[in-house]
Amino acid sequence: MTPEMWEERIKTWYMDHEPMTRDEVEMEYLKIAQDLDMYGVNYFPITNKNKTKLWLGVTAIGLNIYEENNKLSPRTTFQWNEIRHVSFDDKKFTIRLVDTKVSNFIFYSQDLHINKMILDLCKGNHDLYMRRRKPDTMEIQQMKAQAKEEKQRRQQERAKFLREKKLREKAERERYELQKRYDHLQEEMHMASDALRRSEETKELYFEKSRVNEEQMQLTEFKAHHFKTEMDRLRERQMKIEHEKMDLEKKIRDADFYVHQLTVEKDKREAEAEKLRKELQCAQLAEREATARLLNFINHGRKTSTDSLVAVSGNTVVVSATNTAVSTPSLTNSNSTIDMETAGGVDLTTSHNDLSVAKNDLCSELIDDCEIKEFILTDAEMEQIANCRSEYLKKSKQMENQLQTLRSQIELLKIEENQSNFDILSDALIKAGETKYSTLKKLKSGSTKARVAFFEEL
Repeated sequence: MTPEMWEERIKTWYMDHEPMTRDEVEMEYLKIAQDLDMYGVNYFPITNKNKTKLWLGVTAIGLNIYEENNKLSPRTTFQWNEIRHVSFDDKKFTIRLVDTKVSNFIFYSQDLHINKMILDLCKGNHDLYMRRRKPDTMEIQQMKAQAKEEKQRRQQERAKFLREKKLREKAERERYELQKRYDHLQEEMHMASDALRRSEETKELYFEKSRVNEEQMQLTEFKAHHFKTEMDRLRERQMKIEHEKMDLEKKIRDADFYVHQLTVEKDKREAEAEKLRKELQCAQLAEREATARLLNFINHGRKTSTDSLVAVSGNTVVVSATNTAVSTPSLTNSNSTIDMETAGGVDLTTSHNDLSVAKNDLCSELIDDCEIKEFILTDAEMEQIANCRSEYLKKSKQMENQLQTLRSQIELLKIEENQSNFDILSDALIKAGETKYSTLKKLKSGSTKARVAFFEEL
């Protein structure tokens, strides 16, 4: 898959797990990672009596033996409750088992510098293995009770934080809606102002046209009066001068025709002036109506904006979250069950001579033998455990579907030439239906003696 495809999927998964805390996310990650075959395994190169190169895997459950070219599927395994003593001399490691009838389990390391590391890992894992299967001390019980109370307190604080976050998001959405509405009202007000401005410009234009028409009408009237005066003067002159009668008649006819044209023009101008006066009255009426609507719209917008702003200011939420760090006191075990021996060895014998352990579920404990802890649960605790189990199974089913989908997508994009040896082995195990837990269950089905003999024959 390309980095862009991974980035897209990571963003999607992050949005799905956004309500979870960092501790919860890390725990869910470890729950998935622990199912991997190489999870929690420290590998060291060793050889057996036949000089066969093998891998020693030190885990929290016990010691696993792997082939040189396969670190995924162990060939045999020995749990810590089967091991009584671990020691080394030079490169030789000797592991004494609880069953005294079984011969010692011997292997050889390839580097002296890692012997002490192997011994320390064996000691620490055995100590933790046995400590987990003993009843909790009073100090541990108190620490667990404090951790439970602290977890409940953090859950309550987170629930409060989520409620406040939702209220704040709601307030932000309301504020956004109010701002959007306010912007819309502002836009409508600007549109109304533009309409009013255009109506004022139209009114001014009508006034200018009316003034021009009035001037033209006055000019026409002046010309008509002038020609009328001239006609009267010519008529008087006609009466005085008879011998210019023909010329004067011609002038009179011309003057009458011109006066007729001017009269028609005058009537036309008067009709246009009357039409402009009517249009001016209509424009004034439209202006008064637009002004009234604008004033009404502004008053209504101011009232609505004031009410909305008062409502928003009452819903302001201040979110404060405090992060407390949980300090866990260091654990000390006063009754140590492991004694170091002088020759570079460690005695893993418990305080009793024989270890009495009971079998438990493999998928939940990854082992079959553990001590039985007797305790009594109330009805409320049983109901809480049932609810937690139901919720866990639901989340596990959903996570399994997501992982299966991702695996299918990766299979489609996989390049055969770029596959490593681990990829090939993992694909073979998946096709065979083998898992980490089924492999360990098969290996532990045989007796300890048979497993030791199988190791020596490798």
